[in-house]
Amino acid sequence: MGAQDVLSRPEIDAELASLPDWRFRLGGLAAALKCPTSALALDLFAAIGALAQEANHHPDVDWRYDTLFVGLTSHDAGSKVTARDAALARAISAAAADAGATARPDLLRAVEIAMDSDDFTAVAPAWAAALGFKAGEPDELRDPAGRLPTMWFQQTRTPNANRFHFDIHVPASEAQRVLAEVEAAGATLDRSNAPAFVVATDAQGNRLCICTEEGRDA
Repeated sequence: MGAQDVLSRPEIDAELASLPDWRFRLGGLAAALKCPTSALALDLFAAIGALAQEANHHPDVDWRYDTLFVGLTSHDAGSKVTARDAALARAISAAAADAGATARPDLLRAVEIAMDSDDFTAVAPAWAAALGFKAGEPDELRDPAGRLPTMWFQQTRTPNANRFHFDIHVPASEAQRVLAEVEAAGATLDRSNAPAFVVATDAQGNRLCICTEEGRDA
């Protein structure tokens, strides 16, 4: 297998079996690495930068005090996971262990803005122009800088009266805990599409979806 070969979902799952720090989320690999101090987090950030330069493959890294949120995908392979991503994830985990960092998959959440539409091609260009987004998958728009939430168009012949909702992506390993907290906070849950997603409706009728990597990522 070449370094730029896109990995299938079974191949990704096989890689993740030996990458306990990492999860598959929204088409990429993700890890949250909590360090003993903010200074050590910066040292780890620098180490990740050196590994990226050596591999000529650069992850997205978000530094938040003592925690680094790291995302890996191969943009030159259509923003898919490749063997390069798995190799760099393994190297980053080794550097994280040297820094005394702890993986915190419970912190891995991502939000998509979802819109029900019976013809998303009629409305997507206006949203792309307003947000400065580019097309990702055929039914989504992405921020080229990777800072803002993805906008996803849910194709349906019967759009909901409230066309907007949030898709909140969590690792499957954390989903039951999150769902229990959402339900305890007063929302009702529709689990008919679990484990891909569970629709939660709050006390005033607003909807959101708790999604996992068993959904569209599968």
